[in-house]
Amino acid sequence: MANIIDGKLISTQIKDELKEKVANLKKEGKQITLAVIQVGNDPASTVYVGNKKKACEYIGINSLAYELPEDITEESLLKTIEELNNDDKVNGILVQLPLPKHIDEDKVIKTIAPEKDVDGFHPSSVGALLIGQEGFLPCTPAGIIQLIKRSGISIEGKECVVIGRSNIVGKPMGVLLLRENGTVTITHSKTKNLKKVCKRADILVVAIGKPKMIDASYVKDGAVVIDVGIHRNADNKLCGDVDFDSVEKVASYITPVPGGVGPMTIAMLMQNCVNSVR
Repeated sequence: MANIIDGKLISTQIKDELKEKVANLKKEGKQITLAVIQVGNDPASTVYVGNKKKACEYIGINSLAYELPEDITEESLLKTIEELNNDDKVNGILVQLPLPKHIDEDKVIKTIAPEKDVDGFHPSSVGALLIGQEGFLPCTPAGIIQLIKRSGISIEGKECVVIGRSNIVGKPMGVLLLRENGTVTITHSKTKNLKKVCKRADILVVAIGKPKMIDASYVKDGAVVIDVGIHRNADNKLCGDVDFDSVEKVASYITPVPGGVGPMTIAMLMQNCVNSVR
């Protein structure tokens, strides 16, 4: 049976470390402020935004909430972002995705000043990640690296397989594993013999977006399995991309859903906010 990687516990450890850093910064007269923009009232987005505000409060970061109407024009939203870019009191800007269809997400991300891009989505942040320069890391992949390392698992020299090639998880995940000297394969919907490729993995990161798709037949004995997916099953219970009950029997370590990767995303957002003071 696999060891369970406790994302709640590890995220709390990180937040406690950050709380101490923020207290020290306050002694130096430095205050951190995060501006969170939500357009419309999508229920999932409202929950995420609420969790981000709670994390800010816990660590000692000021948070400014901008709750904008669903029908706001793109021009008005961009103007709000520009005002926050020019506000010296604001260290980080986060626009909660997804946005309504009439707003160009790409344009919104590019409008955020790179030095305030705490989500790590701006092309400047992505470029810095790719060439190994300092910058904001995308929160979910950065959180996964912390989950692995803080569980005492070495990445160096390991065969790492990522399922999924999104800009938010799959691609940056591959780069961060490579940075830790893993040997990385990124797979996707067009990959041939997916099961065979996954079976090679010492570390398997699953971000495919299909509930319980990855069962034990995809997993090598003793592999580390990280499940990024989050869905509701027929009983309205949360589940991931991995069939936990089946994979737990063959993996050496596995993340649960909920309580695995999810809490780490917010912890790493807080990490980026603290880093924004630099």
